Amino acid sequence: MAKQDVKAEVRKFLLDNFSMGDRAVVADGASFMEEHILDSTGFVELVSFIEEAFGIQVDDAEMVPENLDSLVNIEAFVARKRGAA
Repeated sequence: MAKQDVKAEVRKFLLDNFSMGDRAVVADGASFMEEHILDSTGFVELVSFIEEAFGIQVDDAEMVPENLDSLVNIEAFVARKRGAA
């Protein structure tokens, strides 16, 4: 799956599964925490989705904003995890 597809798949997951209010678009660099897109339960659901959709394992130590707080961060994280596999 290409990088752009990772962002598109995660964006679709967010829009399909979380109340986004008037927001119809999630910007690539938008912080899920700062923009109140996800709460702690939402992050757990997001991690489960990422693991299943992209065939990677997200370790507890990797559950940090630098990896999971935006579409750009997730795209880079998935690429790193796939490269390490």
